[in-house]
Amino acid sequence: MKFTMNKDITYEQAVERMFEILGSSQVMALATSVNDHVTVRNMSCLFYDEKIYFKTDINFRKTKQILANPNVALCWSGVQVEGTAENKGLVVDEPGQRFAKGYEKSFKGSYNKYSHEDTEILIEVSPEYVEVWDNSDEGYAYQIFLDFRKKEVEVKQYDKK
Repeated sequence: MKFTMNKDITYEQAVERMFEILGSSQVMALATSVNDHVTVRNMSCLFYDEKIYFKTDINFRKTKQILANPNVALCWSGVQVEGTAENKGLVVDEPGQRFAKGYEKSFKGSYNKYSHEDTEILIEVSPEYVEVWDNSDEGYAYQIFLDFRKKEVEVKQYDKK
């Protein structure tokens, strides 16, 4: 779904557009911070239920940062997400194994190497504020700002032809 210069986009349509751009999986840059020390690394992410999921080892530095400060940011292409991360427990304990099945399908090599560790936990990121760069049907660049807490959307045209 793209929109035209004269078409308004609802909050629900904007959320749909965000996840349409992301698809079912992407490698996103994840930023974490503790005591004003920011780090960033790439993470293999899945998207479902309007949330972002990735796995990590409970002993890794990024995990310790997330547990100390759950405020994170993720970025891929023109989608920048600010949100809150939550430890959902061991990947192998997720009911229905939705993440494990999707991870195997999307990231087969990583799944085969790392998914059977008993220290792998599932992290769920709830988006709070998102900026999406998109183009209209006429080729104009737009910024779509999504406030998940207020369920509001603002669209700003970037260029004028």
